[in-house]
Amino acid sequence: MLKPFDWKDRPALIEHLMPVQKISVESFKEQMAGSGKTLTALGSYWKGRKPLILNKACILGCLLPATDNPLNDLEIFEMLMGMDALSMQKRIEATLPASKQHTVGDFLVLTYLEQVRQAKRCEELSDDLFAHIWSSVNAHLGTSASSFPELVEQMGIARFGQRPRVADVFCGSGQIPFEAARLGCDVYASDLNPIACMLTWGAFHIVGASREKRTEMEKAQTQLAEQVQKEIDALEIETDGNGWRAKVYLYCIEVVCPETGWRVPLIPTLIISKGYGVVARLVPVPAEKRYDIDVIYTRTEDEIAEAKNGTVQDGEMVHSPDGVTVYRTKISSLRGDYVEGGENKNRLRLWEKSDFIPRPDDIFQERLYCVQWMRKKPKGKKYEYQFRAVTADDLKREQKVIDYVDFHLAEWQENGFVPDMVIEAGAKTDEPIRTRGWTHWHHLFNSRQLLLLGIINKYKSELNSLLMTMYSNFLARLCAWETTPARINKVGEQVGGASNNAKQVFSNQALNTLFNYGSRTSTDLKWTVEFKSFPINKDSIVVKSHPAQNICIINDIYITDPPYGDAVKYEEITEFFIAWLRKNPPPEFAGWTWDSRRSLAIQGEGEGFRQGMVAAYRNMAAHMPDNGIQVLMFTHQSGSIWADMANIIWASGLQVSAAWYVVTETDSALRQGANVTGTVLLVLRKRHQEQENFRTELGWEIESAVKEQIEALTGLDQKVRDQGGDGLYTDADLQMAGYAAALKVLTAYSVIDGKNMVIESEAPRQKGKKTFVDELIDFAVQTAVQFLVPTGFEKEEWRKLVPVERFYLKMTEMEHNGSRTLDNYQNFAKAFKVHGFDQLMSDTSKANAARLKLSSEFRGSLMSGDTEIAGTPLRALLYALYEIRQNVDVDDVLIHLNDNCPNYLPNRPVLIKMAGFLAENREGLKPGKTFRPDQEASAARILAQAIQNQRL
Repeated sequence: MLKPFDWKDRPALIEHLMPVQKISVESFKEQMAGSGKTLTALGSYWKGRKPLILNKACILGCLLPATDNPLNDLEIFEMLMGMDALSMQKRIEATLPASKQHTVGDFLVLTYLEQVRQAKRCEELSDDLFAHIWSSVNAHLGTSASSFPELVEQMGIARFGQRPRVADVFCGSGQIPFEAARLGCDVYASDLNPIACMLTWGAFHIVGASREKRTEMEKAQTQLAEQVQKEIDALEIETDGNGWRAKVYLYCIEVVCPETGWRVPLIPTLIISKGYGVVARLVPVPAEKRYDIDVIYTRTEDEIAEAKNGTVQDGEMVHSPDGVTVYRTKISSLRGDYVEGGENKNRLRLWEKSDFIPRPDDIFQERLYCVQWMRKKPKGKKYEYQFRAVTADDLKREQKVIDYVDFHLAEWQENGFVPDMVIEAGAKTDEPIRTRGWTHWHHLFNSRQLLLLGIINKYKSELNSLLMTMYSNFLARLCAWETTPARINKVGEQVGGASNNAKQVFSNQALNTLFNYGSRTSTDLKWTVEFKSFPINKDSIVVKSHPAQNICIINDIYITDPPYGDAVKYEEITEFFIAWLRKNPPPEFAGWTWDSRRSLAIQGEGEGFRQGMVAAYRNMAAHMPDNGIQVLMFTHQSGSIWADMANIIWASGLQVSAAWYVVTETDSALRQGANVTGTVLLVLRKRHQEQENFRTELGWEIESAVKEQIEALTGLDQKVRDQGGDGLYTDADLQMAGYAAALKVLTAYSVIDGKNMVIESEAPRQKGKKTFVDELIDFAVQTAVQFLVPTGFEKEEWRKLVPVERFYLKMTEMEHNGSRTLDNYQNFAKAFKVHGFDQLMSDTSKANAARLKLSSEFRGSLMSGDTEIAGTPLRALLYALYEIRQNVDVDDVLIHLNDNCPNYLPNRPVLIKMAGFLAENREGLKPGKTFRPDQEASAARILAQAIQNQRL
């Protein structure tokens, strides 16, 4: 039996091995689950969630010991992660019907990636998935567990003398604390942002609630829906008196055309419903210089196509009262944009606290232009739907709502049912102020929305507060109207129905104002939210709202995902929700500060970020035991990331003990313009000794550490392959391990070249000037990269190549080995210091299907000029390959190669080697319509032979 502190000084498994390729595959599958993820239903507006499976791997990796038998360590870890063969069989069987259970063996011979695609995620299955592992786990570890909480407690006692306490001081949506609690750890979760704290609280108390508590919550949701519906029905504002209930109201902005004096509705597209074939049609009313809006059910696709373009086109208002003369006015001109003293301004009136609709003399007016109605069919539970033009009765009901809100607004704001909070200017919050003149958060909601949300917000409770964020996210002036037709597959079969919906505000992480929008009714709100259920013990869980640097409790393990270079300004956009909840919060939330406290938020990059991070991580280091461990996650994005992290680690009294790279993001992030798909895990320990060294001595130490680390990982990788398993590591993983080994050496020293590294790391950066730390990191990274020499090259030959040549050849080898994710190219470009790597990439590259250009795609480009590849032997070689593929005579090709390649004679041996290397690594790749690696390989073989046999 394990005794307290038996493992006190034992290295953690995560410091020695991590099956990152399998964890990447599992993480990617979880991310692709979208709304099916465990905690997403609590608040889909919070993006950047780290996968639960990754968090589990980090927590277990910090607790498990590294033994002298890494293969056994790996086997046990994979069992605990549900990655072993028997667990995978169970996961695949769970997806197969009874009649297909016998085919499970067909899947088990596939690659791990293909198995995971077929299988259920571990979290989707019960604990029976792990029933077979406990005897093996206990035999290996000396434990006596039959569940994760029992195992975690015993490991915690062996390492820390108690059940382990895991902390996350940037808890965000609660992904890390929730997984820690589910495994059986004591948990401390904190965040500056009260919305983040509420989401984390919801993870524990809603998703983690007992079955009895969940039944109570479902009953509470039903009661809330009934209470609100009763109040709405009493006002008679959502029914037409003929058995129809309103489902959605469509509104648009209306402005006066400065050329004609006509009032013009601003609607970007006149298509209302693609599924029902409904369009809006503008009918001129010359006597009143305005347009009526008819709602038409079309009969042909041509009529739908004609309605595609509305009155807003390319940033201009477009209309034609007589159908002949077309008038165009820029929206910026309508708004009255101008520059004064270098500041952009406009002539919009700034709304006041008492406003909730435009005043008659405002530039932008608002107009209801269509209503979707619904009525239950005589038989069954289904509904029939109608889109109708606005009637006089509809306008009377609108006025009734406006009058009701006008009468009650001040009272509601005083009681905290409706916001009265000012919109503070910021990177994201400037938009509603600048484009609409909205100055308070309640201006983002129309009268119907204020009425409905205000009624909901009267019923204060922890659950209702969380639900309020969901309802307000789907009920605002920022909810775009989206219509899609039925989905048809390639053979013409319908595989999905048409859709008409008011989208959520935070379908992106901005506050974009709209020309037209959809407003849901009480009938269209999803009152009963279906949450996942994972009951957990909440006895030792703490959720606090405070700055990260204010941590004051000792925690054994810190796992954090700080907001490095975060494009999402949560400290700004969550004020959208804070405005609704800040007055009279329910008891559980009353102790939190209901303000985003932007000035205290650690955000972005630069000096403020570094100082905030140092304060946070220094305090975390001070509040963990001497054998405590931290995992710092960051998205590999900025070129200065390694220097920044080294600065933070040095200044915090920590040192690196390992680093891993895991794919955590989906293709969609890349399609939206991102160029990152992975997360770096830095494993950190306290720096206990004050050691001194000199840069001249560090080179050998770094080189030795990198070599030892890479050889250990490649050796383990080969052993796994020898046993018939998928490989553990790619070159990208080895690159990361090399960085970690280099950083481990560097951050172990407090003084380098007589300079105090804590003082150096805290010194302010000067733009464009490299610091001593920058120079050390560059030196360490370059030392690490030197060990990633492709097969076929000698180390000295490799060092003589220029960076862009090394990059192209190394990535060619990685493509041959099947690694084609775009983030790999990005990471290696930074490592090799290739700034314009995108010029070498195929135009067809995608997130998980990137590749280099072949010679046929370069053709004659980049032969000269200031591009990195211009004038290099490799560029001359690629042009020679292109000529061979164009059937140019080989003798002529050699003459051109001699002319194009600098120092041709001394470079002949390396040209032969590069040609042979390209031939070997382009062979066997699957060709496409324009991608012909087989022809490239053939040309390279011909060229290598020709240079070899050339008579000079």
